Amino acid sequence: MKKQLLSFCIVIGTIASAQSTEGPRFGVKAGGNLSSFTGGDSKSKIGFYGGAFVNIPLSEAFSIQPEIVYSQQGAKAKDDYEMATYTIKNMRQTLGYINVPVMLQYNATPEFYLEAGPEFGLLVNAQAKGDINGSTYKANNKDTINAFNLGGGIGLGYRFTDNLGINLRYSAGLTKIVKNDFGDSSKNTNSQLGVS
Repeated sequence: MKKQLLSFCIVIGTIASAQSTEGPRFGVKAGGNLSSFTGGDSKSKIGFYGGAFVNIPLSEAFSIQPEIVYSQQGAKAKDDYEMATYTIKNMRQTLGYINVPVMLQYNATPEFYLEAGPEFGLLVNAQAKGDINGSTYKANNKDTINAFNLGGGIGLGYRFTDNLGINLRYSAGLTKIVKNDFGDSSKNTNSQLGVS
């Protein structure tokens, strides 16, 4: 019984000493997006993101970082189109999401970390814009886009100080973008570079 109690105390002591003495850290982040849709008929579009996060240390090596971020994403059409008597050029789709990534971070060094985790997105706006026969048209097409987006992200970051860092992240969508896709299974892709 004494050996079991001693073993239990050693295990508890080891776990307790592995825990970080730092508490959660709150912060803000912002930067640029380079987003597109999977499939061969789209090309990348530049956007932005901004939001807040909380970094919760689990140990010296690991932390978890939930975030809430507004992200402007979308894509441009690769080619111009002819439909009946219409010439359609410069088509682009802009999607605005409130994204909630939950990243598990591995602190390779005190400054450098790797991260991976799921990303949950809620569509807040959608706009299609293009030139038809020389005139520019735009339309709200939120009703045709799925309201929920699920993705997975991987990234890395570097902390210059306790209060300033840089982050690079890639997110791949797992759910289809369009509600009635008629065989089009395009998904979001998004690369981010920013500061926190």
